[in-house]
Amino acid sequence: MKITDIRAVKLNVPKPEPKAQGRSKSWAQDAEVANPMSRYSEYKRHRSLWLPKWGEVWCKVTLEDGTWGLGQTGNGRGVAAVIDDHLAPLLIGEDVHATEKIADMMFRMTKPYGSTGLASYAVSAIDLAVWDARAKHLGMPVYALLGGLQKERIQCYCTGNDVAWYKELGFQAYKLACPYGPADGWEGIKKNEEFIANARAIIGDSAELMLDCWMAFDVEYMVRLTEVLHPYHLKWMEEYLIPEDFDGHLTVRERLPWQTLATGEHWYTHVPFLWAVAHRAVDILQPDINWCGGISTCRRIADASDAAGIAVILHAGGNTVFGQHFSFATPNVPWCEFFVGSDPGIPLEEGWRYPGQAIPRDGWITPNDAPGFGLEIKEEWIEPYW
Repeated sequence: MKITDIRAVKLNVPKPEPKAQGRSKSWAQDAEVANPMSRYSEYKRHRSLWLPKWGEVWCKVTLEDGTWGLGQTGNGRGVAAVIDDHLAPLLIGEDVHATEKIADMMFRMTKPYGSTGLASYAVSAIDLAVWDARAKHLGMPVYALLGGLQKERIQCYCTGNDVAWYKELGFQAYKLACPYGPADGWEGIKKNEEFIANARAIIGDSAELMLDCWMAFDVEYMVRLTEVLHPYHLKWMEEYLIPEDFDGHLTVRERLPWQTLATGEHWYTHVPFLWAVAHRAVDILQPDINWCGGISTCRRIADASDAAGIAVILHAGGNTVFGQHFSFATPNVPWCEFFVGSDPGIPLEEGWRYPGQAIPRDGWITPNDAPGFGLEIKEEWIEPYW
């Protein structure tokens, strides 16, 4: 079945207002989170002060029988240009079932300007749309094309700092966003300890607790903070260095042999993940399926990781249908991440999600068996990107 059209699009999905009233504002609106720009005081207070205001990008792939599929990514106009101006014209006419060929073509076509970064976002959107169209053409859910359900449901950990609310929602594993980094010195380390101790007191000793450091630390700060936090039994520490610091990752591994380490959210293509597997640099790999190259890339990462006995837990894997389908089908994906940015008091089913997207109940997600990724998107909601 040939591909007849590929284009960047926007979705204009009606957004119902929640019925419940929030008890307080979400942590995500105003909480300080350590980040790569924390060393500059004018940008330290909140990530929104320096992050780009680019929005979502969707890709629509249409087949010769009229079947269409959708993929999602981010970073706005630059990514849409890579899709429309370069990749799409060269992929029209390809067989939608030749997913390995299409993925390899995109990896190689982007070499002149780099296959990582914005190019990887574009590749992800096309790849996911191809898988969606292919599965819809066959009348099957995507997870069936990936080998079928390896698990009937999957446990989610909740990411965010409103832990008392997440406990009410039934989650039993929690990941916090770290407030302070090297710019805050020893005082910041002590404040981080207080922050972690408070969360541990709320969730209890039997719940799992993790810490997301969001590219904010250097090696020395990571080592000092991890040693201070040892009594709180963190399941893992995540994304503690800028992603390009490969030597630093090896140094942290050497200096903290007892701490479970995770990273990969901001790695693109399969290449850095294969490096991490070969060097045993971390214990858990965290690709983002909407950013690193889509399902085709995540399959390569998971296969290599599984052979080495390393787990894969997708970044925000529970927040998208794409991550959910991959996680249900893949043996070495034990958990899903579910980010909550809505106000405490608003049930998850009243928070924003795309129609057809499953949400956790008591911390577990079960699959939707509709064709493709199961999104319930009306074609009239799809608009041209430009």
